[in-house]
Amino acid sequence: MAVALRQFRALLSIFLQDGLAYKASGLIWVMTDVATAVAMPMVMVAAAKGGSIKGLTGADFVLYYMVMLLVTSFVQCHFMWDVAFEVKEGIFSSHIIRPVNYLYYKLVHNLAWRIVRTSIFFPLFLLILWAYAPWVPNPQIHLTWFSLLAVFLGHILSFMFVMAMAMLALFLQEVTSLFELYYVPMLFLSGQMFPVAIFPDWVRNLAMFFPFYYTTGVPTEMLIGKIGLAQAPMLLGIQCAWILGSYIAFKIMFHYGTRYYTGVGM
Repeated sequence: MAVALRQFRALLSIFLQDGLAYKASGLIWVMTDVATAVAMPMVMVAAAKGGSIKGLTGADFVLYYMVMLLVTSFVQCHFMWDVAFEVKEGIFSSHIIRPVNYLYYKLVHNLAWRIVRTSIFFPLFLLILWAYAPWVPNPQIHLTWFSLLAVFLGHILSFMFVMAMAMLALFLQEVTSLFELYYVPMLFLSGQMFPVAIFPDWVRNLAMFFPFYYTTGVPTEMLIGKIGLAQAPMLLGIQCAWILGSYIAFKIMFHYGTRYYTGVGM
């Protein structure tokens, strides 16, 4: 335990310094995520035309996207690009000979980035919240143990799923196109682009069979009260099942991938 704590402090300090050294890069990533949340409320309010779409009014859409923006900033992981670069350039070789578990290493790296990202993101979020405040004069946020646990599990699920997907870089020479393709189902089925509730039944049913909805869609809908307490335990259980499945997939791919990996660099 003492060794793990020393490793944690050392790694966290290094990654925090690294994140703060490239604040401009972090700001670009934040602005990329913010763009959708800023534009989509205006689009959906205009589409609702003072009425509602599948029971969601203009105020509901604004609240949904504001909460989704906050949830996504904490939950969504994108570091598979870094793993692919490290594998392609041979940097991954140094990771597998270090006395630090690779999954633990990436977990701390991700935590440091969340801290840096939040420090950059939060002032922008307050500005956006102020701009949209007239649309939602009395927001109802349901901060329950279930909703907070759903946010935490959503983040762990996103982390583990991305880690498992990143291991494809150990087997394939070119994976960036696959990673780009990943964003198509992720944006639509996670609820980030549109609330899953407004889709046709067959799309909503499809979303239930993929992990994307359980990363950001479920926590967001719990926080705004669209998912009741009766449904929460089942959805939390599905989140845990996806986390376990992603972890097993990661372990298998890491085990065989490190034997397939040559580490010649470019």
